[in-house]
Amino acid sequence: MKHKRKSKAKRILLIVGIIFAILILGTGGFAYYVYHSIHKTADKVYKPLKNDKNKDLPLKKQTAPSINILLLGVDERPHDKGRSDTMIVATLNPKTQKMLMTSIPRDTRVQIPGRNGHSKINAAYAYGNEELAVETVEKIFNIDISYYVKVNMEGLRDLVDAVGGVTVNNDITWADEGFYKKGYVYKKGEIFLDGPKAIGYVRMRHKDPRGDFGRNLRQRQVIEAVLEKGMHLSSVTNMQRILNVLGDNVSTNLSFDDMKRLVTDYRGAANHITDYETKGTPKYMDGVSWVIVEDQEFQHVHDLIVNFANEK
Repeated sequence: MKHKRKSKAKRILLIVGIIFAILILGTGGFAYYVYHSIHKTADKVYKPLKNDKNKDLPLKKQTAPSINILLLGVDERPHDKGRSDTMIVATLNPKTQKMLMTSIPRDTRVQIPGRNGHSKINAAYAYGNEELAVETVEKIFNIDISYYVKVNMEGLRDLVDAVGGVTVNNDITWADEGFYKKGYVYKKGEIFLDGPKAIGYVRMRHKDPRGDFGRNLRQRQVIEAVLEKGMHLSSVTNMQRILNVLGDNVSTNLSFDDMKRLVTDYRGAANHITDYETKGTPKYMDGVSWVIVEDQEFQHVHDLIVNFANEK
C-alpha cells in the first residue's frame, strides 16, 4: 500500500464518475445551467440494481456512514457487452475523509455464484451484469457493496474529443496493430492524442513488455489528462458535450441526491487516497492464464477494508 498524490485523486474522481468532478466544477457563471444539465444526465445514467429495493442503502441515512462502491471499467463494443477488465472497490470513510482503492486482477480465479467450476472474476459481469459482479466481489471479500459505477471504456474516444484532445508522455515507441491505424507509430516522448488515437494508445498490450501493467499505465495517463482538462473547462458547449458522452457511457445506482451527498460529505476523501492491489500469483492451468489468490489474501483484504471503514 502507498499513498498517491493529488493527481491520482483526480484520476479516481473520473473513474468513480466524472459527473462528481463536474458537480464540483459547477461554481462559475454558468453553474445554474450546468446544475440542471447534470441533473438530467444523472437521471439518464441511473440504473438501480435489481435487489436495491431490498437493501437499506447507506446514503439514505441521516448520518453519513462509510461506504463501498464497486468501480467497473467495461470494454463494451457493438454486439459485445464485454467484460469488466477494471474492478476496484472504493471504500470511503467520511469521518477520516480518506478513501481506500482496492483493485482486483481481472484474471483472478474465483467461483462465481450460480456458476459451476471456476471462472475469471471479470466474467461475472458478462454472465450476470452489474448484479453478479457486485455479488461476486461481496462473496470473495465477505463485505457489503451498496453501490456500483460502470464506465464503458469505448466512451473514452468521445470524451477525449469532448475536451479537445489530450497530451501524454509516452515512454516507449511502437507501431499500431490496427486499434487506431495499422502501422501508425506512437513515438516515445510527449504526444498529442485525439479520440481515435487515444483508443489505439490505451488498447495496445502485445508490443509492451509490461503487458497489462503497461496498458493500465496508459489508461491512467489518458484518464488523468482528460480530467485535468475537464477541471479547467469554462465553456458551456464543452460541458454539454462531456455530459452527453457520460450519458451514453456511464451507469450507476447512485441517484442524483446520492451524488450530491458524496460531494458534500465525502469530498475530502479524494485528496487522501490509499491504493491496495489484491496479491496473487499468475499461473497457466488447463490452457488458461489465471491469477491465483490464496484464502489468506482474501481474508487480508476483508480485514483491510473493514478496519479502514471503521477508522475514526
